[in-house]
Amino acid sequence: MEINNFIKMFSEQFDETTVETFKAETVFKELAEWNSLTALSVISMVDEEYEKRITGADLRSCKTIEELFLLVQSK
Repeated sequence: MEINNFIKMFSEQFDETTVETFKAETVFKELAEWNSLTALSVISMVDEEYEKRITGADLRSCKTIEELFLLVQSK
């Protein structure tokens, strides 16, 4: 699993936020488009693409995309 691919997959869960916005250090919960539906999309993406299970609590424990990537990687 590579972080650049993870960031690309993560960014695809957003409709209006530009791709350039997404970097490892991006605090994803501060994005205007972040909401509970986006969170569910991210959880689903991780399950489908990486065959890993994360929870809402896992998402809440992460601040940046990189932190989420490392969490997924550790599962």
